Amino acid sequence: MPIRNIAVGHPQEATHPDALKAALAEFISTLIFVFAGEGSGMAFSKLTDNAANTPAGLVAASLAHAFALFVAVSVGANISGGHVNPAVTFGAFVGGNITLLRGILYWIAQLLGSTVACLLLKFSTGGLTTSAFALSSGVGVWNAFVLEIVMTFGLVYTVYATAVDPKKGNLGIIAPIAIGFIVGANILAGGAFDGASMNPAVSFGPALVSWSWENHWVYWAGPLVGGGLAGLIYEFIFIGNNTHEQLPTTDY
Repeated sequence: MPIRNIAVGHPQEATHPDALKAALAEFISTLIFVFAGEGSGMAFSKLTDNAANTPAGLVAASLAHAFALFVAVSVGANISGGHVNPAVTFGAFVGGNITLLRGILYWIAQLLGSTVACLLLKFSTGGLTTSAFALSSGVGVWNAFVLEIVMTFGLVYTVYATAVDPKKGNLGIIAPIAIGFIVGANILAGGAFDGASMNPAVSFGPALVSWSWENHWVYWAGPLVGGGLAGLIYEFIFIGNNTHEQLPTTDY
């Protein structure tokens, strides 16, 4: 069972050069992803004079996030595993594929990367607002909570199937593409309702820089529950004790 593989890790791991390099890779990858994703939304708002969300804007956001995540995962895959998302890291932890201490390092790096990306966007755009995620009219917090769970479950399940599963074979080559595609598709499905975060770091940076925290808990609780469920289910049912070979800590 995956619970047997869960480990806190050694205190020395927090200062080990490999762990620090992995955390730096997560910081850079998350910065790249948030800068492109959030920046595309800011650019669209500027070009449309802050018009309300439109179908064209939703498609643009979907494509920008899909392409940016594909790149962010690709450039970090060989160093940190390319999580770029606290929910992915949490899913890897509950599945026994990363230690708690290494996961905390990743979380810190991811949140810092998102924050720095938003600060750079605000400065380089002359002070434009980095919009925090918000619920659309008629969408309740529990609606958004379930939506975030389902979307993040799909994302982390895809990560496990294409990047974590030791039986994946050559499928691992297209892992960044599949991960980018599922995020883009989920934005098309949920973007009009709650913004389709699926990533606490992506929500945290804009909320901190704009200091807008309304319903912010939804964008943490939903993704963490969805990511945790995906990690447990895939590890327990599809990897299992007989076929699972523990991956190095550098690969989830």
